[in-house]
Amino acid sequence: MGEMDSVHILLVTGSLRAESTNAAVLRTVQAVAPAGVETTIYAGLATLPHFNPDDDFEPLPAAVTELRAQVDTAGAVLFCTPEYAGALPGSFKNLLDWSVGGPEMYEKPVAWINASTRAAAHAHASLRTVLGYIHAEIVEDACVHVPVPRQAIDPDGLIRAEEIRAPLRQALDALATHIAQM
Repeated sequence: MGEMDSVHILLVTGSLRAESTNAAVLRTVQAVAPAGVETTIYAGLATLPHFNPDDDFEPLPAAVTELRAQVDTAGAVLFCTPEYAGALPGSFKNLLDWSVGGPEMYEKPVAWINASTRAAAHAHASLRTVLGYIHAEIVEDACVHVPVPRQAIDPDGLIRAEEIRAPLRQALDALATHIAQM
């Protein structure tokens, strides 16, 4: 990534687990972010109410307002989600459902890191479908499959192995470069 103004990328995990591999991937993405790339990890997944279209009007629940504000102020969103029972985890799909009713994700550059050691193809195909419905802009060069075995995560919750860090850095760079060129 060359010289550019600072870009902001929102990092969103699809897992609620405290020791999630997906959360470790996003913490590592944050740790390897180059100068000029600001990242924020979204921490409100567990606080979102169950999506109900009847509740998708002002005043929105506070957790939904916060989610939409964070998406709105980000230049892009980078997801990392597991597959659960052959699909997206319910709490993560709930987050995406709350994104449908607002304009914040419309044409927002998005990408994902698939950290599964077992492919998780169904979850990521579903993620692609949902992001298409909400008219997000999928940045293909930033969508990567980087298998992360649990033993690659250090006690501090970060991944140190360069063979994992390098493609994470490349995905982040591709997303940041895309934003800067918009």
